[in-house]
Amino acid sequence: MENKKVIITVLGKDTVGIIAKVCTYLAENDINILDISQTIVSGYFNMMMIVDVAASKQSFSEMSDALEKIGEDIGVSVKCQKEEIFEMMHRI
Repeated sequence: MENKKVIITVLGKDTVGIIAKVCTYLAENDINILDISQTIVSGYFNMMMIVDVAASKQSFSEMSDALEKIGEDIGVSVKCQKEEIFEMMHRI
């Protein structure tokens, strides 16, 4: 099956459980993490994930809205972009 990749970014004040809450949602919705990078700089949490949504039953907008709501609940910003849009925006 073909990968359908989405870029997820998480940014905000570091707190316990950010990765756990985001990853729990992904696992419960058959969204596979392909790559992940996470840093904390001066108390600010920054994470970028590339995920495969091919097996998920949720639409992109349902996933994006749900992750944004999870972010609001824990005080961070969570944004999703389809890989093809991300690639087009970042071409030189």
